[in-house]
Amino acid sequence: MTRSKGRGTLKAVNGKIDVVLNVNGKDLALQVAPVEYLLDALRREGFKGVKRGCDNGDCGTCTVLLDGKPALSCMMFAAQAHRRSVVTIEGLGTPCEPHPIQTAFVEAGAVQCGFCIPGMVLSAKALLDENPDPDESAVRHALDGNLCRCTGYVKQVEAVRLAAKKMKKTAERKSAPTILASPRGRLVK
Repeated sequence: MTRSKGRGTLKAVNGKIDVVLNVNGKDLALQVAPVEYLLDALRREGFKGVKRGCDNGDCGTCTVLLDGKPALSCMMFAAQAHRRSVVTIEGLGTPCEPHPIQTAFVEAGAVQCGFCIPGMVLSAKALLDENPDPDESAVRHALDGNLCRCTGYVKQVEAVRLAAKKMKKTAERKSAPTILASPRGRLVK
């Protein structure tokens, strides 16, 4: 038997544990081995944007958002994510409607081989959720756990700053009052 802090007792049956993960906003019921890593469980379920890199928490390619915070899925057991929110890159945007951070990475030329990008984008998302207008130092700190062999991180930092500007403009547009004229010329809010 395994304890999942604040989320009830998990019972092992035939060497497997029944867990429920909220992945990208949808509950996913899984049977996992007690020592199965979250990375392996997610990839088995088709979430291939979660990459296997170093397997020891150094590279950041396995980054997911766990309850909104970056987490290394190669360093935690799937059972530890029981009844918690897990966001993978697949849950951030779609090819037809990418998230502003994804768009900014493309526009800034921050994507080269692409292997490290899902982890960087998710780390950037966590940063921008907490700090919508980060300076360069804050961006570099947020991306610090993500290794990239292709670049010197300049374009990735530019991409996160660009995403912050885009997201700020979108938020300002959404919060601006909408004033419409009725057929008789009256203003309607």
